[in-house]
Amino acid sequence: MSRGRPDGAQKKRLLTIIFAVALFLVFLYVYHGSKNTGESALEYGSRSLRKLGSSYLGGDEDSDLGSKQDEAKFGLDDSEDGITPRSFPVCDDRHSELIPCLDRNLIYQMRLKLDLSLMEHYERHCPLPERRFNCLIPPPPGYKVPIKWPTSRDEVWKANIPHTHLAHEKSDQNWMVVKGDKIRFPGGGTHFHYGADKYIAHLANMLNFSNNVLNNEGRLRTVFDVGCGVASFGGYLLASDILTMSLAPNDVHQNQIQFALERGIPAYLGVLGTKRLPYPSRSFELAHCSRCRIDWLQRDGILLLELDRVLRPGGYFAYSSPEAYAQDEEDLRIWKEMSALVERMCWRIAVKKNQTVIWQKPLSNDCYLEREPGTQPPLCRSDDDPDAVGSVLMEACITPYSDHDHKTKGSGLAPWPARLTTPPPRLADFGYSSDMFEKDMELWRRRVDNYWSLLSPKISSDTIRNVMDMKANLGSFAAALKDKDVWVMNVVDVDGPKTLKIVYDRGLIGSVHNWCEAFSTYPRTYDLLHAWNVLSDIKKKGCSGEDLLLEMDRILRPTGFAIFRDRQPVIDFVKKYLGALHWEAVATGEASQDDGDEVVFIIQKKLWLTSESFRDVE
Repeated sequence: MSRGRPDGAQKKRLLTIIFAVALFLVFLYVYHGSKNTGESALEYGSRSLRKLGSSYLGGDEDSDLGSKQDEAKFGLDDSEDGITPRSFPVCDDRHSELIPCLDRNLIYQMRLKLDLSLMEHYERHCPLPERRFNCLIPPPPGYKVPIKWPTSRDEVWKANIPHTHLAHEKSDQNWMVVKGDKIRFPGGGTHFHYGADKYIAHLANMLNFSNNVLNNEGRLRTVFDVGCGVASFGGYLLASDILTMSLAPNDVHQNQIQFALERGIPAYLGVLGTKRLPYPSRSFELAHCSRCRIDWLQRDGILLLELDRVLRPGGYFAYSSPEAYAQDEEDLRIWKEMSALVERMCWRIAVKKNQTVIWQKPLSNDCYLEREPGTQPPLCRSDDDPDAVGSVLMEACITPYSDHDHKTKGSGLAPWPARLTTPPPRLADFGYSSDMFEKDMELWRRRVDNYWSLLSPKISSDTIRNVMDMKANLGSFAAALKDKDVWVMNVVDVDGPKTLKIVYDRGLIGSVHNWCEAFSTYPRTYDLLHAWNVLSDIKKKGCSGEDLLLEMDRILRPTGFAIFRDRQPVIDFVKKYLGALHWEAVATGEASQDDGDEVVFIIQKKLWLTSESFRDVE
């Protein structure tokens, strides 16, 4: 009797199973993307890349396209000189609004286990280096150079942010209205349908500030608007010399911050989730929430305690929400519990009227010291650094004041605009003297004058609005721009000296960041980037200079400028990529005695469109 047939059938079945499993694994590999560098652009690699082709506008014909061999060479280290990349590929059109560290597709692909109730999915989650996009972010079809400030406060091109769902969803609240090829902003909000200007005057009147002006004669300068919508509140505060950090997540109203920045209003993508906000302690005179839909009672009031951390001594929290005035059972319960919590935090009601309550934070530690033992929330540990931010988790504790602030019963800051040039008390934390502070101001005054002289053939008074200083130090670059009609996002290295608190003490705003990662903003949101030794710094960290150039291109608006101040080898490295990035050299500055071995190099980003968007323009 032969047993060959049954054995053969078993082998065939085994081979069939192995083949099916192999096919399934191949399918999974293709579906979820490879982790190899060259495979990742639809899902962080090359499958969604597209060459610029003949639709590129405004460039040299011989730099439009490179061979596939050139395309593979663009990631070479700057040490391998002699090879100049001729073009970067272009991302697929669906990535025209890509924010790499706030990308839902990345979260899905990485299968991150996030707690949605804690808003972890709205916090930063950055791709690993091998999974980053290696392509240029294209503008949307029909993109136009943005409308100039101050007109932009009230209207933007619809083609630049082709999302109108908020206009329909918030039609009864006057957030925005679609009119032909523009989107207009009447200045309304969830709790101020009749205009932010009237609402702002109402807040000032509630606080008995002179002339119903919220800046309180320069004593109220920096504001934090959480759940800001399209940032009309912050936009209208600018007329009162108040600078607002408007914050909202990339949530179901995902283009709020994109609209704000397109309008020329300071704004930042972020959320009150599990990590501290990227701002130092005692940064804002006023926090504001207008129907921001935040559960302030969750986790022992941890989110209110984070607001407490960033508020200055005597700072205000303006809260416009149904809980402050409605009479139904649930609103009354929330109001009662919230009132008890803020009372234990030593906040007092400054004023309550109609839909709004304004609480005030104490000026000293006296109230904290008088609380009964065991009162919740507790004071933070003595070794807790209230200025440590970045990936630092929030804690449900009260940050007491320093001995200086406790004794002076306030921050000791001068009113605006003297605040900008007066050495702040916290300067001593870094061992800086008043003389060093003033010399730093004078140095950057001269440098900014030189920058504007170099830029003058290319710009007029309204060319530049949104500015980012990628390495702000004490904020003197931004201070030197005081007489320009611009605002500056001051960025301080998350791993360096915590000088961002000096920036805020000067009446300016900013955020901490690590330039080895992408910034929390939409593409095409800044008119001018100032990069002082930033490339040198990330090279020391072992990060990619090419990645940073691509990130700068993502952030920069078409026709916008970047100023590089760095060593000559770094400038040579940037020049090597001009054609690939479709940047144009504008000017090179001569090094002065104060600059040491630093060289100034200014570029302008050209306006280019993909073939699809070019057809729309035609």
